[in-house]
Amino acid sequence: MTRLPGIDVAIVGDAKLTDDLLNPTHPRGAAKARFLAGFGFALERLDEARQAFLRHARQNEMSASQLNRFGTIFEIEGPLPSPDGRNPRVRLVWMIDQGQSAPRLITMVPLRKPPATGSDA
Repeated sequence: MTRLPGIDVAIVGDAKLTDDLLNPTHPRGAAKARFLAGFGFALERLDEARQAFLRHARQNEMSASQLNRFGTIFEIEGPLPSPDGRNPRVRLVWMIDQGQSAPRLITMVPLRKPPATGSDA
């Protein structure tokens, strides 16, 4: 299994949560905030969201990585531990900036559930 490098020092900044992912009035982040609120996440409980994002990174494998001029971007897909226990599938995007060792959360993207296996017939 390939895990996020530097997970033990990973950063989920307050501003990423309050200004973007959990902010229902953010111009681009409002839909993500509504999505997360639907699973019990709230601005009033930042540490709960922070810990969920870190658990997601610890519990799931990297699905992609890409080097760019600013550093290395990592994508991780899987269930996000949520307050209501439904654990939606999401992609978290992390980045280790050039010259740094701690990954920082860049964004979260909701994913569709994987297709059901088997036949209904």
